[in-house]
Amino acid sequence: MSSFNNCIKFDLDIKEKNIVFKDYFYKMVQMKKHKIYEAELIQPACPYCGSLALLHNGHLVTNIRYLTANASLPVIIRLAKQRVKCRACDHWSMAQSELVNKYCSISNASKLKVLSALTEDRSMTSIARENNVSINTVQRVLGNCSHRFIDSYEYLPAHLAFDEFKGGDRQLHFICLDGDSHQVVQILRTRYKKTLLKYFGRFSPQARANVKTVTMDLNFYYQDIVRACFPNAQIVIDRFHMIQMLTRSFNSLRVQVMKTFDKRSRQYQLLKSPWKLYLKKFDELEKVHPRYNWHYKDCLTQAQVVTEGINTSTALENSYNLMQSFIQAVETGNTHELKSLINCQDQIGTLMHKTLLTFKHNLTAVLNGAALPYSNGCLEGFNRKIKQIERTAFGYSNFTNLLTRIRLEEDLYKEKEPNSLLMTA
Repeated sequence: MSSFNNCIKFDLDIKEKNIVFKDYFYKMVQMKKHKIYEAELIQPACPYCGSLALLHNGHLVTNIRYLTANASLPVIIRLAKQRVKCRACDHWSMAQSELVNKYCSISNASKLKVLSALTEDRSMTSIARENNVSINTVQRVLGNCSHRFIDSYEYLPAHLAFDEFKGGDRQLHFICLDGDSHQVVQILRTRYKKTLLKYFGRFSPQARANVKTVTMDLNFYYQDIVRACFPNAQIVIDRFHMIQMLTRSFNSLRVQVMKTFDKRSRQYQLLKSPWKLYLKKFDELEKVHPRYNWHYKDCLTQAQVVTEGINTSTALENSYNLMQSFIQAVETGNTHELKSLINCQDQIGTLMHKTLLTFKHNLTAVLNGAALPYSNGCLEGFNRKIKQIERTAFGYSNFTNLLTRIRLEEDLYKEKEPNSLLMTA
């Protein structure tokens, strides 16, 4: 083998012994400069009987797009594949190589590079431009990975987290994560109760009995699914959603009380402009250094502003104290205090009262949320990653492509070599 052939193989990282490089040159193709390598693919033996007695009958020349470090200078391997006839078994055959699949003009190395880029938060257009392939090629590489993520119905984690996210065609899709490892268990096209019961019903009774806790928001039919499918599971309401409901109820009451005053009054300005202070913990408010505010024309500390603001209404003051005590009880895991707050009979406003009735209806799950360390924080973070994937691609109309892209961008597949995912691409 010549040193010229070995140098080109080393430069292109090609280890195929049956490929022999003969020459290279530059050529303008479609108004763009390309680097062309000429090579021959030799057929050493008959693929049917292994005989070496072959009759050569010309070549089939194929232009193969190969990966390059410089995207402005595409590389093409002009590969001449030998056509042969076996003298022993009379079979016709053509030389095949691991460099490129049969009936394909894009090298497997280029597809592996495209697949590696698909594990990053990048658009398909930029990936296609960098690898000198079409967007349809990138989509085909993505589509060839969709069947690799096969579900197993023999095991379920002990701690699950349920939620939904908005995906293709503005529809809500169901997502389930492992509460310990934070890995995706399943993403379903819809979040309908019938679909979820059918999916979890496919698991063996032993797998469903293994589930100990299921963390969720206050979606009522998720609880029905847990009771129907997981006999040993405890329902855990996410702490963030509990506090969010409470703060929204208080904020709505604050606006109602504020609108009862004149817009130029001091009470109105105390309740309107510093609205963010009412949603903070009282212990985190500034209590030493007062600051002047031109809205209410006074120099007050943050604690003084909140105290004077809630004193404008008895219901507002009771609701604020209830919200602060509820947040502290959730953080410390004090279930006895939490239970007494939920059964509060003070004047707290209509919406706040409805929120406490909701907590009272789901009392066991709410107390589990405060007592147990599991939450939907990992799921909310993963949903944020999904939103970024959709934003980069300007949305997905195909749910399968979105699902495959989400799976590829998981850390689990970033750390592994993509060769096993692209054997049939």
